[in-house]
Amino acid sequence: MTGSTALDRVAAAPVALTMSQSTAIEQARAVAEVQAAVTVAQACPRDMGRAWAEMQQACSRLSLAQRAFYTVTNRGTGPSVHLARELARIWGNLDYGVRELRRDDERGESEIQAFAWDQQTNVRSTRSLIVPHARMKKVNGQQTRERLIDLTDVYLNNQNVGARAVRECLFTVMPADFVAEAQELCRTTIRNGDGRPLRERIASMVGGFAELGVTQLQIETRLNRKKGQWTADDVADLGVVFSSIKRGETTAVAEFPQERVTVAEVAGRPAAPEGADGWPEAARPADAAAES
Repeated sequence: MTGSTALDRVAAAPVALTMSQSTAIEQARAVAEVQAAVTVAQACPRDMGRAWAEMQQACSRLSLAQRAFYTVTNRGTGPSVHLARELARIWGNLDYGVRELRRDDERGESEIQAFAWDQQTNVRSTRSLIVPHARMKKVNGQQTRERLIDLTDVYLNNQNVGARAVRECLFTVMPADFVAEAQELCRTTIRNGDGRPLRERIASMVGGFAELGVTQLQIETRLNRKKGQWTADDVADLGVVFSSIKRGETTAVAEFPQERVTVAEVAGRPAAPEGADGWPEAARPADAAAES
C-alpha cells in the first residue's frame, strides 16, 4: 500500500517542543552556577592540612561528639548525619542535598534523590530512592505499616530518609581515613567526658536515664555488669543510646529489656538472696554465673 493512514501521519509528524522564556533563563542560570562553582573550587583548592587540623579540633568538642553517632534497634550503630555535615563543612568545596523528584499521593510514594558532589575533584555520589508514604508502627507487639496522609508527615518522612542517604553520599566522596579518624576522635572525646570523674559521669548518666523511665537494673542488664564495674567505654556507649532516644531515633523500651518479676515478688514473699557478685540468683547473667 502506497497510501498512509491518518495515524501514520500523526506518528511521523514532528513534535514541537516549546519552552517558556522563564524556563530557558532558569536553565541557563543553573548551568552558569555549576560552571562558576567548579571554577571557584579549582581556583581556591582546599588546604588539606587546615582541614585535618580543624577536623581534629571539632571532634575534640563534646557537643559534636555526643551527636556524632546514632543507634537504632536491630540496625546497629554508626556515624550520624550530624557528623557527616560537619565534616563536609570542614572539607570544603562540597555541594550536597536532597531533591524530591516526584510525589504520587494516589500510589502513596515519593521519588527522591540525594547527592554529594566534590566540586574540586568532580567526584559525585547519588542515591535515588522510592520512599513509601508510610512508617512502621508496633500494634499488639507486631510491626505494621501505617500510611501517612498529612502533608507535613509525608514531607518529614521524605526528609528523614533523604538525610540518611545524604550521609552515605558524603562519606563516599570524602577520604575514608579522614572520616575514620574523625569517628575515632569523637569516641575518645565521649570516653573522656567533660573532665568530671568517671563516678560522677556514671551517676549523671543513671539520673538521665531515670528521667526516661529506665532503671539502673535495666542498664546493668544491658551492660551485663553491675554499676560499680562500668568503664568509660560503657558510659560512652550509653551516651550514644541516650542521645539517640532523645532525638527520637529509638525508644527506651526498644533499647532496654523490662525488669523480670519473679513469682516470689508477685506473691509478696522476700526476693531471692543475692550472690557474692551482687546479682540476684534468678537474674544473674550467664557470664556472671560462670565466673562465680
